[in-house]
Amino acid sequence: QVHVVESGGGLVQAGGPLRLSCTGPGTTFRMMGWYRQAAGQQNELVASIVNGVRTDYADAVKGRFTISTDSAKNTVYLQMNSLRPEDTAVYYCYAETVWYKAVWGQGTQVTVSS
Repeated sequence: QVHVVESGGGLVQAGGPLRLSCTGPGTTFRMMGWYRQAAGQQNELVASIVNGVRTDYADAVKGRFTISTDSAKNTVYLQMNSLRPEDTAVYYCYAETVWYKAVWGQGTQVTVSS
């Protein structure tokens, strides 16, 4: 059963950094990304990376967040810098295998205090 596990969420002060990780042991993914859902808001794409190379970011995080993968393409990282209170949300890892099977993580809470 393909699955992914997230880690790295927590509480941070505004302006600080936080790094999220998501790994799917034993699986190679063609695409990995992060979504987030703030309280009372819709789920939104934060960042994605395809084939370990092509990246895409939401306008709200451009220049502050960086997405990357490891060489095995089964772990994705989201380096978040200059965090703002409006970045507070549950962050979900999303991945697609090379056969386009979609997998979601369980979510990790990120809270940015002002």
